[in-house]
Amino acid sequence: MKRTLASIVLGFEVIVVFLAALVMFGLGALPPVVALVGGVVMCLLLLATVALLRFPAAYLAGWILQGVLVLSGFFNPAMFFIGAMFAGMWIYCMVTGDRIDRQQSRQEKESI
Repeated sequence: MKRTLASIVLGFEVIVVFLAALVMFGLGALPPVVALVGGVVMCLLLLATVALLRFPAAYLAGWILQGVLVLSGFFNPAMFFIGAMFAGMWIYCMVTGDRIDRQQSRQEKESI
């Protein structure tokens, strides 16, 4: 369940980061190359993290990417809010996913 929830959050985050990069480009908050290339790199890192969620290190990468998204608020203040929303969703999904996975594991052990 944790893996499923993490992939949902990261998947939606890819869309938002792509649109945020376009906004930063359009507002001139960053030079065009930095805004667009940075947005594409962040999207690719998020997608790579989704693909690697079967490994524990991918969850650490997810935490780091949440921090990077919050820190992007220094380029566009609205990103502090967006980053905090996604970080909150990430925290909720990690806590809830762990709890559900433990319950399912416990139930499987009891049924044996």
